[in-house]
Amino acid sequence: MPTPVDHDESELLQAFEQGQLKSVATKSELARFKAAARATALKDRRVNIRLSSGDLSDIQIRALEEGIPYQTLIASVLHKYVTGRLTENPAPSKPATKAPVSKSGR
Repeated sequence: MPTPVDHDESELLQAFEQGQLKSVATKSELARFKAAARATALKDRRVNIRLSSGDLSDIQIRALEEGIPYQTLIASVLHKYVTGRLTENPAPSKPATKAPVSKSGR
């Protein structure tokens, strides 16, 4: 179900549909964006990979949450990794636990 459009979005959509919006990008920026879009969309190689059932299930769930196909999510993560744009979130720290003390005092 599509997300409802708020007042500001409605005004932007109307302005776009009436041709009232103008691009502020330079010709060189537009060329760079087009080249990046072409390179991103170009998928000329196939790869087969084995994953654990648990990892694949988790990826599929995450892809559903993101609203994209799971193979697209995998490709996106790999692309971000090889281009150095994948950032790692630190794992939440676990509370320290004390080792159990034996009753014999050792």
